[in-house]
Amino acid sequence: MVSTLMKVPTRVGKRAHDAARHYRQAGFWRGRSLGAELADTCVRRGEAAALLEGDRVLSFAALHDRVRALAAGLGAAGIGPGDAVAYQLPNWWEATVTLLATVSLGARSIPIVPILRAREVGMILAETRPRVVVVPGRHRRADYVPLFQAAYEESGLGTEAAPLLVVARAEKEPKGGTTFEALLESGAAAPVPIAGAEVDPGDVAVVIYTSGSTAAPKGAMHSHETLGAELRSLGAVHPLGDADRVLMPSPVTHISGVVHAILAPALLGTSAVLMDQWQPARALELIERHRVTYMIGAPTFLQEMLAQPDLERHDLSSLRLFSCGGASVPAELMRVARARLPGLVTKRVYGSSEFPTISTTDAHDAVTRGLDTEGRALPGVEIRICDEDGRRLPPRQEGEIRARGPDCFLGYVDARLDAETFDAEGFLRTGDLGVLDEDGYLTVTGRAKDIIVRKGEKISAREVEDLIATHPAVAEVAVVPVGDAETGERACACIRLAPGAEAPSLESLVDFLRERDLTPQKLPERLVVRDDLPRAPSGKVHKKLLREEVERHLAEGRPGR
Repeated sequence: MVSTLMKVPTRVGKRAHDAARHYRQAGFWRGRSLGAELADTCVRRGEAAALLEGDRVLSFAALHDRVRALAAGLGAAGIGPGDAVAYQLPNWWEATVTLLATVSLGARSIPIVPILRAREVGMILAETRPRVVVVPGRHRRADYVPLFQAAYEESGLGTEAAPLLVVARAEKEPKGGTTFEALLESGAAAPVPIAGAEVDPGDVAVVIYTSGSTAAPKGAMHSHETLGAELRSLGAVHPLGDADRVLMPSPVTHISGVVHAILAPALLGTSAVLMDQWQPARALELIERHRVTYMIGAPTFLQEMLAQPDLERHDLSSLRLFSCGGASVPAELMRVARARLPGLVTKRVYGSSEFPTISTTDAHDAVTRGLDTEGRALPGVEIRICDEDGRRLPPRQEGEIRARGPDCFLGYVDARLDAETFDAEGFLRTGDLGVLDEDGYLTVTGRAKDIIVRKGEKISAREVEDLIATHPAVAEVAVVPVGDAETGERACACIRLAPGAEAPSLESLVDFLRERDLTPQKLPERLVVRDDLPRAPSGKVHKKLLREEVERHLAEGRPGR
């Protein structure tokens, strides 16, 4: 089968190849595949725990055996370098084994977030043309076999291109496919080595699909080199090693889950506690029971844990780091966390599916600059702030954030997207607005398109959200524009209440913001109180959907809740 994915992103031209040569010479790219790194780690860590899922504990030795067995099973099914293997699995150990076995063969792993349904999954299948698709039998009352079949019909690929369907934890043998257990068992008799000697580390290893909060999902291609550089940088900055254990409630099909729950154990020797479903009370139990040392994720995870009434009854002394990213991070939230959990370093991190970590602070800088900035560029990463014409701006001036570095992705599966994504010098155009100070600390101020245009004046939603987030009744806030015949757009504050809080009125919220010197033109003119906010698969607020829902409800004269 011919894949639409490319071996090397030659389309981005000579400048990209010059950059690759620089990263190799500087030591950021080391010429080793993920499989080679995994083999070394598993031998070194032996019987230490690699993955903990419910009552299951998988040692590095056992992980090594299962990856080798599954690689053999996939190899017997004809999977080799250049082929694609997709998986739409929850936070189960099978997801880790699938990704690692796939990349060890030199094939491309395509993680698909479990909440996506037929239309979006069909788009991903059509674009990546996987030869194998791994799904759960049932998960959260959804039957994934008919879901896959519907998605494949949506893809329009036809029966000749149909991939092998592999079902994990199946209740019965799938028609026309096989079970994960059977494929694993078939390869156990003759497991393949995973040293990765025949795998080109410059090849595409993983294609991460963006959450699609503003558009259709886009497939970001990462190589063994880009992901290896990401893990080594994080290991040095945080630092992360054998003694560390992450609690991972984010999907292991999302960039943070792939990096911290799958690749960090494989390359750095950490271990991962997998949560199949987010429950803040359960999270506290797992941190205490498994002596979790760090977490990374959306600020809602931290916020909901701090809101648990029995927080002080748990021994959370092992938790040393919580790195917040993926959404607007209120400084007040992190101050509260530091006050209530002494010894915990809370800080912000900035990255994306395309560029997993652009900037952050180390443990020392986090104390002074981790509350109000996203930190400084990781080693080897360059950050620029540019105006609308791409000209570089001086410190303290707001503009678009652009970045390039060894852990930046190679390009999109759909090559047509690359021209508007990279500038002439190979910098990724993030679409985010930010400011750099004289010392290189970055502050993200909002999305280039996350603005409200009121009578021609542009209002940053992020600025208003950060102030509203300090209101004691507010657990979470998103500010979106709503159409208005007189002004063009007006700012609408959509809030989720803190537990037990009484909803503020629009008038009282405006008074609260006036007391904090928010410019009058930026004050929200509508208020919507909701039980929850719609979310993209990453956990971020889905602002496009939220705006559509709010405008529809306002047009129908329905209440905000």
